[in-house]
Amino acid sequence: MLDQRHFRLLAQTGKAVADFLLPPRCPACACRLMEHGALCGACWAKLTMIARPFCCRCGLAFDVDAGSDAICGACIQTPPDFDWARAVVEYDGLARDLVLKLKHGAGGGVVPLLGGLMAASLPSEKQTDLLVPIPLHRRRLLKRRFNQSLLLASVVARKTGLVADPFVLERIRPTPSQGKLGRKDRDKNVRGAFQVRLQQKTPIAGKRILLIDDVLTTGATASACARELKKAGASEVGVLVFARVGAIR
Repeated sequence: MLDQRHFRLLAQTGKAVADFLLPPRCPACACRLMEHGALCGACWAKLTMIARPFCCRCGLAFDVDAGSDAICGACIQTPPDFDWARAVVEYDGLARDLVLKLKHGAGGGVVPLLGGLMAASLPSEKQTDLLVPIPLHRRRLLKRRFNQSLLLASVVARKTGLVADPFVLERIRPTPSQGKLGRKDRDKNVRGAFQVRLQQKTPIAGKRILLIDDVLTTGATASACARELKKAGASEVGVLVFARVGAIR
């Protein structure tokens, strides 16, 4: 009978064979790496990491330090329905390229890279009971064949030990692309597009939910989801994304 030592040896051997056949490469420039799910040094330097100071509600980076409880003008004018949001990087340059690769299913190393960075960026002071990926409408899912938010949530769950449930929320109304829409139009576009499943297996009443997505722009989609989760009894809704777009009017 195989014991734990033999299982570890088999796993190590299997990884060595896999790395020989499919060597780790940088998902951005394809140069050889020592491990999967990482960036080379040159590409890492091209990312604009988000660190304090930033808006404590939506995670928008500030140019000057206004304090840890500072809120941006957009959140003061129209407070989001989620309680807080964090992003790893600013959505520019290489970060944008990585997100596009993720959305188009190109580059196998993108998912573990982005998901791993998100897991490492999860604030230690924020308590989470359940990870919930932003859902796609069934038409979009059939066309794309995968939900990038679910893929990221799976990595975050594996890295943190948290539970991810893709069946809590559903998108009940298809929505046009929001790429060229302003803040107000984005809010209108997604209003009423989501609902909590009536027969979801995971109870959410009193739970602290963490929404998972790839990019946060105005926060309209996350707010629409958070609104429905709170109607269903969630006590707190946070948002964790890989990239954050700058201020949009």
